[in-house]
Amino acid sequence: MLIHLLFISAILVCILPLLPGMAGILLPAFSWLPLVTTHQIEALTAFNLSGFHHVLSWPGVFQSMLLSLFTGITSSIIALALTFFILQANWHKPHWQKIERMLSPMLAMPHVAFAIGFAFLFSPTGWIYRVLEGLGLSTHNTASLIQDPYGIGLIMALTIKETPFLILMSTSILKQLHVDRLYASASGLGYNRADVWLKVILPQWLPKMRLPFYAVLAFGLSVVDVALIIGPTRPPTFSVLVWQWFNEPDLSLLPRAAAGALCLLLIAFLTLATARLFEWLTLNYWRSWQIQGAKKRQFWGEHGYLPLVILPMCIIPLLVIWSFAQRWRFPDIVPTRLSERFWQQELPTLWELASSSFALALFSTTLALILTIGCLEYRDKYQRAIPFWLIAIPMVIPQLSLLFGLQVTTHFISGQHYWLWVSWSHILFVFPYLYLALDGPWRSFDARLYQSARSLGLTHWQAWWKVKRVLLQPSIWIAIAIGLSVSLTQYLPTQMLGAGRVTTITTEAVALASGQDRRVSAIYGILQGLLPFIFFSLALIASHHSGIQPRLNKQRSTSTDEFICGKPNYK
Repeated sequence: MLIHLLFISAILVCILPLLPGMAGILLPAFSWLPLVTTHQIEALTAFNLSGFHHVLSWPGVFQSMLLSLFTGITSSIIALALTFFILQANWHKPHWQKIERMLSPMLAMPHVAFAIGFAFLFSPTGWIYRVLEGLGLSTHNTASLIQDPYGIGLIMALTIKETPFLILMSTSILKQLHVDRLYASASGLGYNRADVWLKVILPQWLPKMRLPFYAVLAFGLSVVDVALIIGPTRPPTFSVLVWQWFNEPDLSLLPRAAAGALCLLLIAFLTLATARLFEWLTLNYWRSWQIQGAKKRQFWGEHGYLPLVILPMCIIPLLVIWSFAQRWRFPDIVPTRLSERFWQQELPTLWELASSSFALALFSTTLALILTIGCLEYRDKYQRAIPFWLIAIPMVIPQLSLLFGLQVTTHFISGQHYWLWVSWSHILFVFPYLYLALDGPWRSFDARLYQSARSLGLTHWQAWWKVKRVLLQPSIWIAIAIGLSVSLTQYLPTQMLGAGRVTTITTEAVALASGQDRRVSAIYGILQGLLPFIFFSLALIASHHSGIQPRLNKQRSTSTDEFICGKPNYK
């Protein structure tokens, strides 16, 4: 009964809202929004295409669309290619475990904190330019990577930030492919390491990476917070332009914002469809490159992970230095005067924001985790599940498009329940990541252990709690850290459904990043990056000490019966 209730609750909370969310963007896009109808605004009660006309007639709108396509597609393809080169050059080599540990801090650093540090590093008065001036090189006519008209800096930031995520997703996929066996078989036919990865592993790895890559691609096309900090401004990317339209105080302009959000959704859909078509053509139609035999080629990538580690290692101390810098003139490499005055000034506000952000993240992650476990248990017991493509919709469509429809839908409910709407939106976006993180561990669980526990007299709940939960607890801790980090970094859901009345570390960090005081921006960037790092660190420690492995190492026997019956340890 409980499993049925959780399964139905997951559908009601995380799946069904997608329908009114889409309706909430379609109807206003065609100028039908009776909620804001007044005597002065009568056009919002009649269907027409004025919203699309205003979008297409906006000066520079096509350049904004091309910028979004260029930055999103380029960063995603480079991240995917860099992931492949790093994996083929380092997988199962002696230093692979070291690479995984080095990438962990990068995974924990949110996009906004990284973007703030990236701006401090590469802005015209940033630390890189200070070093160049110190070496005697003039930087007056040097192009900047921050808010450059072609979005090169945005591409670099997105690539460096998304590659560790793709590497993490690839790790479990490669374990399923049994790379060692494939390599041994292909090596006997005369293929070297690069040929094995290109001709044997790539055709099996790429289809399984489809969902993570689509999530990265959709994020790159529709990113707002990072683009506001380091993206181009004249014109901005299309997602930022739609966000600016959405913030217009004139309600009669809502159809333009809705039409822009719908156009952004169509752009993302066509891009994902094109990526799927190109994948099919490459792997199933243009197959000559797979059957041409061994070419003894070599791929670069052995040290390709270094930029992913070096940049965060430069950004973190730079944020710390800026937070204490009271006087730092250009082109001085280090501050001439330090002070903790800015920390003392912001500390009361920081504590309040950190508390509210953590409470919101903990609430949404806890509910999303309960719903995820309920769905996974329902699938294991009844062999029926929510289609994964339906669960993944919040990951692969632009947030701005979906949230616009959800916000319009919430207007039909009277009352100012902003915290409730924000927490609901966080659950909506945390749920897919938790499901993706726990789907593999749940599938790999040996059901015979559960059956053995039941045969020894334990109830369903006792068998799940004492056997299955214990074995899957390390994965659950990691999933909790992922959920907390995803919730903490939600900018658009908090802003749009909170109507500015719910503030978090992320919303304040983005707002302050465009200000003039770099010291305050650095402080908020540090805190925004510190919280996810604490989450992941605690999760790693908890997962290391949880489960049955520490106890079983002290036993002479590791049989399932002894574990379930609770026999004493043998010395």
